[in-house]
Amino acid sequence: MSSTDSTEIAKTDDSSVASDLDKSLSDSISKKFSNVEIAYVKPDRIRVNVKKEDIIDVASFIRDELNFDHAESVSGVDYPEDKQIEVVYHLGSYTDASLDKKILALATRTPREDDPHPGNDNTVLPSLRDVFPSVSFHERECFEMLGVYFDGHPDNRRLLLPED
Repeated sequence: MSSTDSTEIAKTDDSSVASDLDKSLSDSISKKFSNVEIAYVKPDRIRVNVKKEDIIDVASFIRDELNFDHAESVSGVDYPEDKQIEVVYHLGSYTDASLDKKILALATRTPREDDPHPGNDNTVLPSLRDVFPSVSFHERECFEMLGVYFDGHPDNRRLLLPED
């Protein structure tokens, strides 16, 4: 590995080093979208941070070009001191055997209201339901628990808790 080329992957048996495939996947995203941040590339794990305005385009590219065909889970994280809420989609692939152990975390943030009420504030993100249908109930849970309204989701209503 050249000391001047930080993108080159070392050839080693050390499982702590990301594979050529891991690096190739992250490079494909970076080349297509100059405004994304590749937060990390670890063995079988990649995290991509995107602006909420870009999440549908990036998610569609990841599905169509990189073969990540479903969301395994969706996590909502509240950052009250930063007045932000982060939503992280954990993406995987059933159809591409080379990706069977890979998890791609696609994350975005939105402003958080001081006193959020689901659907009644500015805590809005685009829904990925049309890209990954498996996010339907996960987005509803984030809506209910964190007050994130998913624009374009056909069923932003409570899932687990009573209306009051």
